[in-house]
Amino acid sequence: MSNTDVVRAMFDNYRAQNREATEALLAEDFEFTSPNDDHIDKAAYLEHCFPTAHRFVTQALLDVVEASTDGVFARYEYELTDGERYRNTEHFTVRDGRIRAVEVYFGGKFPA
Repeated sequence: MSNTDVVRAMFDNYRAQNREATEALLAEDFEFTSPNDDHIDKAAYLEHCFPTAHRFVTQALLDVVEASTDGVFARYEYELTDGERYRNTEHFTVRDGRIRAVEVYFGGKFPA
């Protein structure tokens, strides 16, 4: 799988809440950072962040592009169950077919 394929699979696994497939994609030293999470590890990510897909009505990948040898940017738009829509960008570090790190950059509300 290419690095962009790994990132696409991660998004698919999240929406499907396929934890087993997600765990297989995450490196043991995985680190997740967002405005709400400061460099949390794999266990904390799987406990706190992964099981949140129920909040989404839709999530559409707009762009998935390689940024460097092991870097991938993904930009996506989503709608929450309350009807609000947002766009975010994430930077993934992918090595040897596994995600080592994710940095999330929250976007603002996106008009309907």
